[in-house]
Amino acid sequence: MQRQREANRRWLARKQAREQLAPRTPEALEGRKHIDIQTELYLEELSDHIEVTNAKCQTDAVLDKPATPLFIPAKSGKDVATQIEEGELFDFDREVQPVLEVLVGKTLEQSLLEVMEEEELACMRAQLKASKELRNVELAEVQRLEEKERHHREEKKRRLAQQREVLQKERETVEKIAARAYAQFYLADLVPSCFTTLRGHGYFYDPVERDIETNFFPWLMAEVNNNLERRDVARGLLDMLIYDVTQKTSHQLSDCGTPNSTESEKEQEVFEQLEPPK
Repeated sequence: MQRQREANRRWLARKQAREQLAPRTPEALEGRKHIDIQTELYLEELSDHIEVTNAKCQTDAVLDKPATPLFIPAKSGKDVATQIEEGELFDFDREVQPVLEVLVGKTLEQSLLEVMEEEELACMRAQLKASKELRNVELAEVQRLEEKERHHREEKKRRLAQQREVLQKERETVEKIAARAYAQFYLADLVPSCFTTLRGHGYFYDPVERDIETNFFPWLMAEVNNNLERRDVARGLLDMLIYDVTQKTSHQLSDCGTPNSTESEKEQEVFEQLEPPK
């Protein structure tokens, strides 16, 4: 059986491999579907008509099996009869008494057992309740002690942190005081010399004096330079005019021997125009 199963398994595996390796038609495009066509050499006519053939078969007549009769064993031995009068074999009132005693005794015993069991269960429930209450009380006490211990630990941590902060502040205060004292000692002679140096370099000045130096003096010097330049230009022009006039006068004197009064008046007007304003 095992070999046959192995052979069937190998045959199914080869069949699946052949089916997987066999060429297949690619999937149809979206909106299209494949149809079956004949690819044999000889075409056959396809029709929807199904060929039907009638056949008959006659079986032999067979009667039903009759019902199986009941099995009755053969009678053996002899029949014997006897007569028993009332009260000869069984007296109900007398025979039922021990049974009733046993039943009543068992019932009472079972009732007592059930009552004792109920009392024991009640006692156990009371003990369980008491133990639960005791456990709850102990648990509450344990939680209170744990909470108290936790509070103590937190308070201890807080106090230690406060003490560390106080020590840190004291240390910082001492360092600041020492640094301030050192700075005061170091800057005692440095500040006057620094202010003297800054004042000498012009960082500390009088605003009016600085305004005069930076604004008024440059403006005054510019105006003076402009006036001087105008005077120089006027003097240069005057010198040129005087030179020209003297040249012309010398030429005229050489030609006529007398100066012209109108030219002298023109020279006077030119001198007045070129004179700078006061």
